[in-house]
Amino acid sequence: MRNARDHRQHQLDRLAQNRRRIAVEAARLMAEHGIRDYHQAKLKAAHSLGLFQEADLPRNAEIEAARREHLRLFQADTQPQLLRQRREVAREAMQFFRRFEPRLVGAVLDGSADAHSAVCLHLYSDDPDSVAHLLHEHAIPCEIGSRRLRYAVDAVEEFPVFQFSADDVPVDLTVLPRERQRQAPLDRVSDRPMRRASLGALEALLNGTDGDAP
Repeated sequence: MRNARDHRQHQLDRLAQNRRRIAVEAARLMAEHGIRDYHQAKLKAAHSLGLFQEADLPRNAEIEAARREHLRLFQADTQPQLLRQRREVAREAMQFFRRFEPRLVGAVLDGSADAHSAVCLHLYSDDPDSVAHLLHEHAIPCEIGSRRLRYAVDAVEEFPVFQFSADDVPVDLTVLPRERQRQAPLDRVSDRPMRRASLGALEALLNGTDGDAP
């Protein structure tokens, strides 16, 4: 009986070790190579480590924790300045898109931005073409796409996305209908409503600190 328990504990320990190894490698790929998709990062990490069991794959939250640890260990000298730069670009973009009541989301808001992180804004308009027209009026070249966001575990919706660069920083705009301003989509890591910040909240963040470490 004891041997069976010891064998089971050994299996659990090995599983935890494999999950940790994959999470650390996936975090490195995201921080150093700009992979933004957690699933893609974990699969690539598992393949490079020769670990192919589904049970070995870590959760997104485990990878995100490892990514923040990676930033603290290997980018502590540069990350605060990089974060500050992106928050300043976010401020300028939010001022430019003020009519669409922008909200800052993602790594630039929560302080975990790396060199590959975009400034991610949610804009609110019932006419997405009005965002395209504004960009066109100011001769801002952009790429147009779409993004799927979840508002419940089983409720996924697709929204238009506009992407461009400002001061060599990527800016990512997701345009949502105005009624969605009352409800934040679910975060892909925590499955809780996304944290969002208004221009005023971002100004307070910039005025209160030179850049938060992740």
